[in-house]
Amino acid sequence: MVSALDVAEYILQQTGVVTTMKLQKLVYYCQAWSLVWDEKPMFKEDIEAWANGPVVRELYESHKGQFDVPKGFIGGDTSKLIDEQKETIDAVLTYYGLLTSQTLVNLTHAEDPWKDARKGIPETARSNNEISLASMAEYYGSLG
Repeated sequence: MVSALDVAEYILQQTGVVTTMKLQKLVYYCQAWSLVWDEKPMFKEDIEAWANGPVVRELYESHKGQFDVPKGFIGGDTSKLIDEQKETIDAVLTYYGLLTSQTLVNLTHAEDPWKDARKGIPETARSNNEISLASMAEYYGSLG
């Protein structure tokens, strides 16, 4: 299975420079829609419900301290991605790619997978609770 870094690098190749926050949310939506459209996870890493929305810790560690992330910075290997995965990523970028970082944060905050993973936690409090693949598949699958 590919890693979130591979997915992030492909996104950067398609979009150029993006903010770290936007990159995290786009990677999250790639995982979510892969579960629905491809009926399997796209990458192996867990997604955590942080205060600013879904975050892949391994991806965070690769861009920690940055605001913007340029192509080539993450170090992922896009050659590991199969055509089906690239099609899913491209579709996610078509739908979510023009949204701002803050719009993506607001969107994820309004959706059940993030909200459910943070039940009982104040919105601005730290959390490393996992957003389950099952909750993502169920929620995004219901959106059709």
